[in-house]
Amino acid sequence: MVRDLTGVELFRPSVHMVRMDTPITPTIPFDNSYARLPERFFSRVNPTPVAAPQLIRVNEPLARDLGIDPAALASPEGIAMLAGNRIAEGSDPIAMAYAGHQFGNFVPQLGDGRAILIGEVLDTHGIRRDIHLKGAGRTPYSRMGDGRAALGPVLREYIVSEAFAALGIPTTRALAAVTTGDWVLREEPLPGAVLARVASSHIRVGTFQFFAARKDTEAIRTLADYAIARHYPDLTDRPEKYRDFLSAVIARQGELIAKWMYVGFIHGVMNTDNCAITGETIDFGPCAFMDTYHPSTVFSSIDHAGRYAFASQPAIANWNLVRFAETLLPILGDTQEQAIAAAQERIDAYPAVFQAAITDGYAAKLGIENKSSDDTTLIQDFLTVMANGAADYTLSFRTLSDAAEDPAKEAGLSALFSEAAGLDAWLLRWRQRLATDARAPRDIAAAMRAVNPVIIPRNHQVEAAIKAAVGTGDFAPFHRLVDELAKPFDDRPGIDDLKLPPKPDEIVRATFCGT
Repeated sequence: MVRDLTGVELFRPSVHMVRMDTPITPTIPFDNSYARLPERFFSRVNPTPVAAPQLIRVNEPLARDLGIDPAALASPEGIAMLAGNRIAEGSDPIAMAYAGHQFGNFVPQLGDGRAILIGEVLDTHGIRRDIHLKGAGRTPYSRMGDGRAALGPVLREYIVSEAFAALGIPTTRALAAVTTGDWVLREEPLPGAVLARVASSHIRVGTFQFFAARKDTEAIRTLADYAIARHYPDLTDRPEKYRDFLSAVIARQGELIAKWMYVGFIHGVMNTDNCAITGETIDFGPCAFMDTYHPSTVFSSIDHAGRYAFASQPAIANWNLVRFAETLLPILGDTQEQAIAAAQERIDAYPAVFQAAITDGYAAKLGIENKSSDDTTLIQDFLTVMANGAADYTLSFRTLSDAAEDPAKEAGLSALFSEAAGLDAWLLRWRQRLATDARAPRDIAAAMRAVNPVIIPRNHQVEAAIKAAVGTGDFAPFHRLVDELAKPFDDRPGIDDLKLPPKPDEIVRATFCGT
């Protein structure tokens, strides 16, 4: 339970798990490879115990995929481990060292200031994955911070990261969330929580920057060899493996950002310490999904200049990748000139990688199977009409999917636009384009619905779920969002309210970091 500052009970989290008759001790098959790297890569530190941990939710399918019994995670011993009150057998807790550019300004030492890597497991597919406790207390990298996480940001990350997984976008995952029974002080006292996060790894561009800033070429080479062996093993024996490693990271980032764009996602803090070399989305702080489409949309309360606006994300990813290439220069060539030339050649490939990925994604959203050179214009023109008409991004594409099968549904699409000038002309061009496809309209519509979600984690719904949990201990809206967002492409009874954009008094205009 969490009590207010006078000791009055505020809420008791609702547990979203099957009840057990007897406690079960969780057995986690840890194999901690990062902790076997040189000790300058991290600091060994145990989580700080909390007052009264209680379970909010365990991600049962993910737990089973990791080879962990979800019922054991929900046991008292499991909850204690998830909160940081108990060190599981085989765990080797560490806080990872890294640096980073934050809003363009380089900070030579950041590191895990409020998160602890408790260990790694090989999942049921043989893939190595980190288990990370976010909000687990102070570390040597906390920089005056409390090392804790408030309940609201933990719920936001759980909801959005799991929605990303269901949308097919590479992402960290939420294994479990617990309340702590403690308060964290932000603008006001807030109930604390811990998120158990899973990732292919937590190696970032900023991890390489940490060693580059110290001119530690040996560490850069060691880290690159480790990352290649773990994430890009097919490159291990190549004669130019470090150059190919750079190309592989560039390709994954380009493809990732394209996927963000075509679901209308705005990360909010694309700092280099939030750019994973695995190509997974990491850190869901002031993130948001657009309702009304406009390319300059910004939600993050700390992004005053719009550096990380929706349309700026591809260029920012490119900028981050340049910083990554700079860290690798000592191992990219025998001379500085060779290294710079090799890095530049690979960086120059990013725009084409991103453009191919974004064009493929938008073509699929418009029902185009075999792309032509004219399709880029058709795509951009639809986005322009949407921006001019202040149309809802998600509903526009989903309603267009229905219109592919039934032209009468075009009226529903027009109703989404405050100003529909240009829409009819565009629809005519679109239908002419689809007429060149041999597939039946029903099949085209089905293909479009498979990539155009009917529901997303809309900001006002996420905020309502957080408000209910923090304010009164009602976790039902949170659980409902997580459950329904696991099937984002399936229209079905009971989700009509989740499809809707916010009413004027529900619009969320700013989102906030958890720190």
